[in-house]
Amino acid sequence: MPVLMQARRRDEQHRAATPLELFFDLCFVVAVAQAGRQLAHALAEGHWGHGIPGYLMVFFAVWWAWMNFSWFASAYDTDDWLYRVVTLVQIAGVLILAAGVPRAFEHSDFGVVWFGYLVMRLALVSQWLRAAHGSRGAERRTALRYALGVTVCQAGWLGLLLLPETVLTWVFLVVGVAELSVPALAERQRQTAWHPHHIAERYGLFTIIVLGETIAAATVAVQSALDDNDELGTLLPIAAGGLLLVFAAYWIYFAVPIHLHLRSNRQAFLWGYGHYLVFGSAAAIGAGIEIAVEQASGKAHLTVYEAAACVTVPGALFMFTVWLIHSRHRKRGAAQQLVLPVSSVLILACTAAGRWAVLSAGLVAAATVAAGVTLTARQGPAPAE
Repeated sequence: MPVLMQARRRDEQHRAATPLELFFDLCFVVAVAQAGRQLAHALAEGHWGHGIPGYLMVFFAVWWAWMNFSWFASAYDTDDWLYRVVTLVQIAGVLILAAGVPRAFEHSDFGVVWFGYLVMRLALVSQWLRAAHGSRGAERRTALRYALGVTVCQAGWLGLLLLPETVLTWVFLVVGVAELSVPALAERQRQTAWHPHHIAERYGLFTIIVLGETIAAATVAVQSALDDNDELGTLLPIAAGGLLLVFAAYWIYFAVPIHLHLRSNRQAFLWGYGHYLVFGSAAAIGAGIEIAVEQASGKAHLTVYEAAACVTVPGALFMFTVWLIHSRHRKRGAAQQLVLPVSSVLILACTAAGRWAVLSAGLVAAATVAAGVTLTARQGPAPAE
């Protein structure tokens, strides 16, 4: 028999990500890769108005489902057979969603994506109902509110299937805001027992996986271009710059600990929601590098400056967002605080370098790391909160 699902302690010692959570993340990155690949194809064909909104919508579905599971697991992971089976069902749901990403991009057909999302969300509702069964009082009401909120929002996503294509963006915005409101409404009386260190680790691990997928996508693009054209001199600056940019992104994200900042829902929700831009921009860097490679090989219907912007814009967004929600809480003095905002502006300015833009952005990112390390060595990090 499955054990009674009860909340774990927020002060639990040695709380760490489980093998099941790591497997969950690896399967989710399949959907991230599909979204990035479709974004690259759309932008390479010059379909900006179609590719960017499609990417934002699909990535929201993937990110939000991952985030809901991660915060639930942080509070209620029992790791018994029933919990594992329901989690595996959620993994199956994201794989279905990933299979439907090309149809959503190319034909605005969200049927498969919606069904995959339905599988994930019904599994999550069952988890919340199980948590409610094992709880009492305000904690039980919180779990029931979550179950109701997720169910209502999933019904709202039916608008993607039933309403005309002209209003799909409005459906996404309305239901997306409703989704983001569910945690605040559900936890208005009692905060769930998520673990700050565990949550910080989970987000960090997913950041690593997304950056790894970015490198994989860029590697495949370079390999394909070499097989077709053997233009190493043209591709080497793009490959080197892209690698420097991704390495710097990793270094900057993990330069400071964040779990001490996550003291309440107010800090944690803003930090967690902001990772939509962190994860989305990190994945888009890989798509941008792929586009830059295709443009250099004569396969993309873009100018050299448009292709450069596909790398510099998400690169700048990553730097600025990481500073805004993550790094600034552990910076001391104006010099440390200005490093990442200035870097984001400089990376964006690298767009003007044309065919050398990716390498220039990578060098700026590397210089950003060097500046941050130097200033921290001289001034020291900010005191723990």
